[in-house]
Amino acid sequence: MKKKIFKIVLLLGTFISMFYVPWILVWAWILPLQNTVQEQVDEAIGHGFDGMIVYVDEAGKPPAFYTGGFKDREKEIPADPKSLFKIASISKLYTAVSIAKLAKDNHLSLDDTLTDYFPELADRIENAEKITLRLMVQHRSGIPNFTDNAAYWENEQENGKKALEFALDLPASFAPDNGYEYSNTNYLLLRKIIDKVLGYSHEQYIKEKILLPLKLNNTFFSLKEVNIDDVMSGYYVGIDTDFKTNENGMLATAEDVGIFIRALNDGSVFNAGEKEIYTSIYEYEHGGLVPGYQSLTAYYDDIDTVVVQFINTTDFNGYDWNLSEIVFNRIEKILRREISQRN
Repeated sequence: MKKKIFKIVLLLGTFISMFYVPWILVWAWILPLQNTVQEQVDEAIGHGFDGMIVYVDEAGKPPAFYTGGFKDREKEIPADPKSLFKIASISKLYTAVSIAKLAKDNHLSLDDTLTDYFPELADRIENAEKITLRLMVQHRSGIPNFTDNAAYWENEQENGKKALEFALDLPASFAPDNGYEYSNTNYLLLRKIIDKVLGYSHEQYIKEKILLPLKLNNTFFSLKEVNIDDVMSGYYVGIDTDFKTNENGMLATAEDVGIFIRALNDGSVFNAGEKEIYTSIYEYEHGGLVPGYQSLTAYYDDIDTVVVQFINTTDFNGYDWNLSEIVFNRIEKILRREISQRN
């Protein structure tokens, strides 16, 4: 009897919860799989995304580009695969690679603590004397995420110039190495540490050690370095504004990101001994999210394929992020099916 009641309650709970799930997500998930990646991109635009770029690099074949929707909605300019896009947290991969390289060259140690570099933060970041660089790379430091501070978003462009202040004097999320919490503050501090140990900017180091060797000529660190007309517009649901002119850090083409993701996974971005260090500290793919821009990357080892997805629409509740993940997963299934049919 108890088991029967439990099943009824479980079914009732499932039924009720469906009213709180956006039907666009359910619909996008249950639709029959499209025949091609381009058809999947077109379907995604039909779900409400403004514009989309997909880059596919399958080993042994020329890279493929797929686009849908608009690069600029107001001017009705179609999405351009060569557009620059704000890659947001994908940039953490470039920082993590830099940390691995510097650790191998003994410019720093992963076991150094935050206070070894910034003793002035001992009284402003809880447990600073116990937080190592390794824990910061892995988001296991417990340092609060400055973008989780509501005050930061009251004037994000101005506050971005003093972002660290929005994580100071707050209680730790957890004791060092006793939890996991994604925190942009970790990487803000890591970039400052790179600047300090080198005596010059992390941007210059990344350019010299990653971008130039891989010939990534369409990867930049700021809007100041690019022609604004080359940047894909960015939109936020419910706000009639183009976020293109907001400064949000690194920009790149989908192709440049794809080349980097392959080099990261096949090890060609590393010198001897560096990949082993990197593997011990961070991941090999990443997503990115800032107002108006969301991106996903993946390398599928068994089919030796890199996929990069850029979408220039975001929203407050995160449903568009969930929708982008569904689309990304469907693209993977289409590619696997195509490869299987060829073989």
